[in-house]
Amino acid sequence: SQNVDSERIFKVFVSALTSLAMDKHNPIHSNDNRLIRRLVRDYRYRGYSAQESLCRWNSVRKGEEKWIFPFQEEADIMFNSAILCELSILKPFAMPLLNEVTEISDDFTEAMRLKKLLSYFIEIPEKDVPQSSILREFFGGSVFSYK
Repeated sequence: SQNVDSERIFKVFVSALTSLAMDKHNPIHSNDNRLIRRLVRDYRYRGYSAQESLCRWNSVRKGEEKWIFPFQEEADIMFNSAILCELSILKPFAMPLLNEVTEISDDFTEAMRLKKLLSYFIEIPEKDVPQSSILREFFGGSVFSYK
């Protein structure tokens, strides 16, 4: 984009901003949604276990704070990629991964916390998710190619 006139650039900032809450006092944090997305995608496309993804999460967050979030204010528009039913959709993919995190792991408590969060959601089967859904980026079967 260096060679494109800045007047001709339209900047879009995409982020998953969760608008769900368990009740009036307990919101579901966007970071939890994003972490669950990450666990599922890392396993599917990178071969990482939940343990490995949880271990990397602090580094991912630091990178976001440095390289992604500072640019959101420069965007012409923001696109919220969160989907109301995504935890129900991601649950059948995430739970088996989280179940593999052992008690001796430094991230066991975090895995248990995420499992508790997911326990409040009913599962939506993969077959009920449209092939054009943005969530397919995380678990596959999309009509779009992600490279």
